[in-house]
Amino acid sequence: MELRQLRYFVAVAEELNFGRAATRLHIAGPSLSQQIKSLERDLGVRLFERDRRTVTLTALGETLLPQTRALLEQADALRRTARGFAASEPVRLGYVSWRPPDLAERVSGVAQLLVDAWVMPSHTQAARVADGSIDLAICWVRATDLAEQELSGRLIGVDRLFAVSAGGDESAVRAADAAILVDADTEAWASWNIYAVEFARATGASVVQIGDGGITGPAFYDHVRRLRRPVISSPKRDATPVPKDVARRPVIDPIPLWTWALVVRGDEERPAVLAAAEALTRDVNLDFDPAASWLPADDPFHQA
Repeated sequence: MELRQLRYFVAVAEELNFGRAATRLHIAGPSLSQQIKSLERDLGVRLFERDRRTVTLTALGETLLPQTRALLEQADALRRTARGFAASEPVRLGYVSWRPPDLAERVSGVAQLLVDAWVMPSHTQAARVADGSIDLAICWVRATDLAEQELSGRLIGVDRLFAVSAGGDESAVRAADAAILVDADTEAWASWNIYAVEFARATGASVVQIGDGGITGPAFYDHVRRLRRPVISSPKRDATPVPKDVARRPVIDPIPLWTWALVVRGDEERPAVLAAAEALTRDVNLDFDPAASWLPADDPFHQA
């Protein structure tokens, strides 16, 4: 027996109509009917008499209805109390280069979010969650990383990567006609290097080895000018303005996507951390065509 089944019971008892109750609960009618039958089996009593036209409470259903309402009110009160405790407990969040602009609004009244100013690479932030240095992290991870470090990841955002080329051409670039940079500093650029190599293998893009950290910043634009071909830009944000002699260009066939995960320990039980994770990842909007896009094979959000 679950609380949601008790809520379903109350809704049907108040509506005396499965269709209206299903609409009110935002679930399918057959699913609601099955949940009520399951509740009746668990309780060992029949709650409703129903035929094709009418639904009525049985005598036992009438008796159990006020007790069920009281139980649900107690559960709601318990939830409100727990939320109050959670809202006062600090939750430490790390990130790499991107975070939702409405971060504070999402967790308002849910948790006291402390954003860690120590901006570090994705694999480092995930490791900090695993060892307890921080509670949550926004980073890029593979399903393998989550499994090995006993972490859980929820989708919080998606970047569509673009290409940059010298000159003023802003037309679309086929992935196979682009270059992608891989840096020799595997500690700083581990996640990007993994992504870049797999993207090149899957699409035919050219891998260009560098050793100057020019995945971002002025050095990146120097590589664009030197290579004389479109270069895939990483999702790493920096304050460097886009030079006037280069142009951003959409990438197609396929569109490269970079997912941002909100990572939490798999055995996390603290209400504040779990409430913050839920609030931060609720209603994530994915405005992309899956058939035209590309993600690494080990990306944990392929199905999303």
